[in-house]
Amino acid sequence: MPPADAHTDPGTGPAPRAGTGAEETVDLRLTAELLVLLGEDTPAPRYGPAGSDLLDRPVRWRPVTTPAGVFQLVPVRPERDLAVISRWMNDPAVAAFWELAGAETVTAGHLASQLDGDGRSVPCMGVLSGVPMSYWEIYRADLDPLARHYPARPHDTGIHLLIGEVDDRGHGVGTTLIRAVADLVLDNRPLCARVVAEPDLRNTPSVAAFLSAGFRYSAEVELPGKRAALMVRDRAHRTQL
Repeated sequence: MPPADAHTDPGTGPAPRAGTGAEETVDLRLTAELLVLLGEDTPAPRYGPAGSDLLDRPVRWRPVTTPAGVFQLVPVRPERDLAVISRWMNDPAVAAFWELAGAETVTAGHLASQLDGDGRSVPCMGVLSGVPMSYWEIYRADLDPLARHYPARPHDTGIHLLIGEVDDRGHGVGTTLIRAVADLVLDNRPLCARVVAEPDLRNTPSVAAFLSAGFRYSAEVELPGKRAALMVRDRAHRTQL
């Protein structure tokens, strides 16, 4: 199970009360992608994570202007980014949720599991006004183990994030960037009707930041290693935010 989100700031949204509600399910056709998830022999196409057709090629997603500055998701290159990501993972407040503290080899292994995979999860650096300051994972939630724990729909797209630098926390930057990344997903993935996230319920700043960014609290879900708040942002409600 991918790690929890860490160190987003709450903006103005209140923390939700845990519940057990869930959304209606829909039938999923057994596409090649889903057969891979279920362990069948039919393989999903392999394009490499950054150019993955499973996520409509995040390497091509353009920068966007936000109230915090120009922001861009840049697919991770370990030779360039490993040291800084590992440093962020060793921040005790981040490590409490991501559980990737330790030598660079720990973070390297986590990145390799995505970079050497079939492209259903793409690790990215978040670059704000030219400065790398956050780490993101854009992933196919419907093809992830998460889909076993909630009523997934085809092309559901998930996000994990951490704000790496202490100076960027607590000023609404996390909320601004969550909204921007959700918009990027919806702009670049026309078949995606929902962006989802599953922060640890104990991480109240992260949950509040997702609420402030236009996500709604859908359900409490029990995942391996954590009890999570399932957060959902619907394409259908985008113009109302």
